[in-house]
Amino acid sequence: MLYKSLSYDPSSLEPVVILATVPNVLVVRSEFPATTMQDLIAYGKANPGKITYASQGNGSTAHLTAELFQNMTGIKMTHVPYKGSAPAEVDLMAGVVDIMFDNLASALPAYNGKKVRILAVGSQQRAALIPDIPTVRELGLPDFQSVTWFAVVAPAKTPTAISRRINEATNAILQMADVKKEFLLQGAQPHGGTVTDMAQFVAGEKKRWGEVIQAAHISIVE
Repeated sequence: MLYKSLSYDPSSLEPVVILATVPNVLVVRSEFPATTMQDLIAYGKANPGKITYASQGNGSTAHLTAELFQNMTGIKMTHVPYKGSAPAEVDLMAGVVDIMFDNLASALPAYNGKKVRILAVGSQQRAALIPDIPTVRELGLPDFQSVTWFAVVAPAKTPTAISRRINEATNAILQMADVKKEFLLQGAQPHGGTVTDMAQFVAGEKKRWGEVIQAAHISIVE
């Protein structure tokens, strides 16, 4: 949806299983006047275009998530794209930009060091590493979801029996205590599920982000 041409067709890949999801979180600079997500929305409505949001670049997860947030809240913010997460996070901590939708694993060190604040979590459930932080859904946007996810796919026309066998083996691994522990330490929530579950999840992601990309006319030129 973002690229005009690719060397492969993503839709031809066969779903196998989702390994894990990492929530994207709403992060604000430490001195930002809003202390809650509702405060931020009110501030944004009173000051259209004044809030600056960082991203890892045009079409990145942070960019698309901020566009989704604007669509759902009716506020207008100013995009400041960077070349990757690191420079964006540095400027957020320095107060050069106001907010960023960053993945939890990246945002956690600055949050734990009290260099930024996290106002909300983009997943359906609260994150185990920051259980006191509410989700965006809890705070009034029930259809909001933004997570980074990792999955296993197979080449087109892979026999169903093979996909199911890999799915079952992967699900068993994801239930191992040491595997769960390592995932959670990295801010990732072990997922698993059936082949059908993954197909439905991907279809939902395609619809959600496709609508955002089309509405904002976002494209990436290689």
